Amino acid sequence: MNSYNILMRTVGIENLKLRLSEYVRFAADGETVLITDRDQVVAELRAPEVGRQHPMTDATKIEWTRKGWLRPGQIHQPFPPCPETPRIPLAELLKEIELMRSEK
Repeated sequence: MNSYNILMRTVGIENLKLRLSEYVRFAADGETVLITDRDQVVAELRAPEVGRQHPMTDATKIEWTRKGWLRPGQIHQPFPPCPETPRIPLAELLKEIELMRSEK
């Protein structure tokens, strides 16, 4: 009789959302993670089969971009500088605050 040990975990969708990177590591290490929704298995997370991984060379990226399968990333510009706001000396600000308090 042949027996073998298959490592398999089960996780609900909500828990998977909270700890996704942990379950991805389990899958990368060879485990199969069964994903459940309301106690029904709806998906499996596992490492890709041998030969299934595609080498992403620059030529591949260019070809896929031309075919419309891939979009190049956007370069985010840093936030624009804050507009210069008028500033008043602290002593003047404190005088204005005192004046407003005394008017109440």
